[in-house]
Amino acid sequence: MPPPPNPFQTLIPLLFTLVTTATSHTSSTSSPSPSQAQGASEWRSARATYYAASDPRDTVGGACGYGDLVKAGYGQATVGLSESLYERGQICGACFELRCVEDLRWCIPGTSIIVTVTNFCAPNYGFPADGGGKCNPPNKHFVLPIEAFEKIAIWKAGNMPIQYRRIKCRKGGGIRYTISGSEIFISVLITNVAGAGDITGVKIKGSKTGWLAMGRNWGQNWHINADLKNQPLSFEVTSSDGLTVASYSVAPKNWEFGQTFEGKQFES
Repeated sequence: MPPPPNPFQTLIPLLFTLVTTATSHTSSTSSPSPSQAQGASEWRSARATYYAASDPRDTVGGACGYGDLVKAGYGQATVGLSESLYERGQICGACFELRCVEDLRWCIPGTSIIVTVTNFCAPNYGFPADGGGKCNPPNKHFVLPIEAFEKIAIWKAGNMPIQYRRIKCRKGGGIRYTISGSEIFISVLITNVAGAGDITGVKIKGSKTGWLAMGRNWGQNWHINADLKNQPLSFEVTSSDGLTVASYSVAPKNWEFGQTFEGKQFES
């Protein structure tokens, strides 16, 4: 049986062209909610399928906007979530541990995988949720690259029962900021986030401004209309567990669109 087609929406890769290091500090702005603390440790039930690119050399992007997942540092340890889990993109960057259950024929015993959310599995309302509409509400469904799926189950299993739990992300290096836009429109893609992994708030600061709140454009792309050219840029990032990291002078005065810079990291 050939692998099913890729259910993901593909996006244009974003290039990482420059990495620098900045000095920063970390502070706690609030405590995790009870639901977040519970979700970090409790196993829950879901199902999982996989996709396979037509050519294994293909770069696979996703609805979170990370572009080329290999160049972004995520590799094949990624997952797309159904609408019931995706939270309209806010959960992009979060990490989950998955394990196969209830099927001794296809599960690989004693194994689990850790994946980062990079994509969205769109509903297909032409089919019922208990039929072909695997990602339709209220289903909790995970779609994995076949390379990740085969860590926990044999590919012939297809639509597998699994258990999942939210865990902290562990990432090498600092948070990365990729700047794009034109003139006074600035868009920043935020990647490689440790700790909670998903971002709920971003601020930007030039040397001639105070802290300016950015709006979520889509996934983990944040934007603002402001003239910040010819100013070193600082960033303040708040994750879903209420922690904030501020990275000062991440981008130098002569920064350009298309460049990527590295700042402080959350503890994992």
